[in-house]
Amino acid sequence: MKKYTYALGRRRSAVVTIKLFRGKLQESTVNKISVSKYFPSLRHKIKYQYPFVLTETLDKFFFEAKAKGGGKEGQLDALLLAISRALEKQKKSFRSVLKKVKLLRVDSRIRQRRQAGKGGKSRRAKQSPRR
Repeated sequence: MKKYTYALGRRRSAVVTIKLFRGKLQESTVNKISVSKYFPSLRHKIKYQYPFVLTETLDKFFFEAKAKGGGKEGQLDALLLAISRALEKQKKSFRSVLKKVKLLRVDSRIRQRRQAGKGGKSRRAKQSPRR
C-alpha cells in the first residue's frame, strides 16, 4: 500500500480531493486523466505547479486528484488549494512560504441566489414605469 497525504480544496461549487504521493513514480492525474490533458493551457500548467515551485519540490511529489462540480477555473483553484494543504501537511515549514503568497486562503465566494421579484436575476432592478 502506498503512503500518501490527503487534502481537500473548494472553490465556488468545485470540490477537489487529492492524494499527494512522494517520489516521481508516475504523472499526476485528475479524474484518472493526465493533468496536462485535463488542464491543457500553459497558464493552467504554471498555476497548478506554483506550490511545488515555491516549496522547491517540483519533482519530489505527484498526485491523484478527483474533481467534482464547477467549471475548469473553479476546479483549478480548488486543486491549487488542495495541493497547498497537502504540502503543508507533509512539512510544517512549507506553511509560512505558502501562506505568504496566500495559497492557503479559501476563496469562499459563491454564486448569489436569484431574488424573488427581480425578473429572474439576483441583482437586476425592476424596470421603472414609462410616462
